[in-house]
Amino acid sequence: MTSLLEPISANGSSTVQPANSPGIEDVALLDAYSRAVVGASERLSPSVVNLEVRKAIGARQSDPRRPHEQQGTGSGLVFTGDGFILTNSHVVHNALSIDVSLPDGQRARADLVGDDPDTDLAVVRISAPDLVPVTFGDSQSLRVGQLVVAVGNPYGFQTTVTAGIVSALGRSLRSSSSRLIDDVIQTDAALNPGNSGGPLATSRGEVVGVNTAVILPAQGLCFAIAINTARVVAGLLMRDGRVRRAYLGVGGQTVPLHRRVVRFHSLEAERGVFVSSVSAGSPAGRAGVREGDIIVDFAGDAIEGIDDLLRVLTRQQFGTAVPLKVLRDERKLVLSVMLQESSRVSG
Repeated sequence: MTSLLEPISANGSSTVQPANSPGIEDVALLDAYSRAVVGASERLSPSVVNLEVRKAIGARQSDPRRPHEQQGTGSGLVFTGDGFILTNSHVVHNALSIDVSLPDGQRARADLVGDDPDTDLAVVRISAPDLVPVTFGDSQSLRVGQLVVAVGNPYGFQTTVTAGIVSALGRSLRSSSSRLIDDVIQTDAALNPGNSGGPLATSRGEVVGVNTAVILPAQGLCFAIAINTARVVAGLLMRDGRVRRAYLGVGGQTVPLHRRVVRFHSLEAERGVFVSSVSAGSPAGRAGVREGDIIVDFAGDAIEGIDDLLRVLTRQQFGTAVPLKVLRDERKLVLSVMLQESSRVSG
């Protein structure tokens, strides 16, 4: 007699499937996941480099003219065919020399183009043939729970691939210069020392972040600078070697606006920057900006997120009064902000 608990095949015989074996749907799902990770890693790996850095960390007591030296490693991503590489500021800051190892075995000496500790981003350049640049994605289009892939060189193990999900968006992270980096991506894709400066990418291999930090000894708390921010900073570093910023004095994150509020105030964008903090005595504080305000327009430009605010601040003249539009209790207010240059000079 056949047990009611046994599956019956078409010919009437019983078939037993091991309890721990994956079903057909699970196998298909795992295959799709594997294909996504493999495809992304194959697109990214030719563009990810290893940086070996010699740093100055202070003068010797016996000879102040000769600094103490420290060896370090990190990752970087080639983003132009003529040798520009994006990495973290903390990887190359105060570097005496930077050597780059390419995936095909080439080695090249790199020149520091520019360094911005405020966003923990830097650009170096090498001269080498047949470079493969990455494809940039749009970090604003990311969603919590989305699959992401990280490639880097943790502990010197080159082109190591890890995968995970976007755990949260709009995080703030304090840089080495004590400035809050806004709109940071949180992921559980495993990162370790040496991953810094490597790419965080979608399943299509499009780079959406630059890996920058991990909280130790926590597990699965890793962070990346949004690529929309990195593209702006990289362009300024390539042009000027440093980033000159007008100082506003707010901390914030990108938030969506209710459609009714957008229509009522005839706003150009459906997102803005929520002000989470205002520095005492800052231009924003003197102008009357408060915590809880939502910035929607600055100097006549619609502000859809942190990246928009960064772009406007980097091109404004210092010592000029600029109109700032904020939403406060669903009212739209126009404040006048007298801008000044940030005293933190990068580069």
